Amino acid sequence: MHYTGMKTAEAALKRMCDPEAQVSAHYMICKNGDVINLVDESKRAWHAGISCWRGIASLNDISIGIEMENPGHEFGYEPFTEEQMVSVKKLAKDIIDRHGIEARNVVGHSDIAPSRKDDPGELFDWQGLAEEGIGLWHDVKKVWRGGDILVEPGKEDVDVARVQKMLSDYGYHIRVDGYYGSKTEDVVKAFKRHFVPEQVNVYWDKLAEERMKKLLSMIGKV
Repeated sequence: MHYTGMKTAEAALKRMCDPEAQVSAHYMICKNGDVINLVDESKRAWHAGISCWRGIASLNDISIGIEMENPGHEFGYEPFTEEQMVSVKKLAKDIIDRHGIEARNVVGHSDIAPSRKDDPGELFDWQGLAEEGIGLWHDVKKVWRGGDILVEPGKEDVDVARVQKMLSDYGYHIRVDGYYGSKTEDVVKAFKRHFVPEQVNVYWDKLAEERMKKLLSMIGKV
């Protein structure tokens, strides 16, 4: 899942149809809900870039990319429209059913390229998709209090390694070395964009911990 990250749908389409840009996706969903099929699913599209998920790199080769029309964080990030969400649910469910895609493998661009990308971002309704059988979600409600930060940037200890191991077990590309450096910050922020959208930052807090534990239990990793 991506957002176009351009000012208009026309600009996004022009870029994705320009061979010199080397950017494309299988589908684009416009704000009015229209679905545009740009690349046949049997062919490779250039949407993932340098990427990795569950130990597999170069995901352009094995994935189907859906772009959602949205200006993105650079040009005035905004909520996705109801029409878009209806269309993406219908399209994604059809793709999943035809290809037998595992729920954990329904991911965002930021999940597979956390140091490079922010999309589709914290306003994308992952929970709504999961309620339709598309991807995974949790049932852990927000209980935020000051002082709930468990691990923070700059630390180097076994607690950091434990967090890194959980992120790796779920599918994120991260080195389990016990140091909370910039790469770990990027992955933590990507995880929170997807699963803790209420508080997107680089701190590993109680809410992130509880939601991660729930997700790992759902995939048999706890």
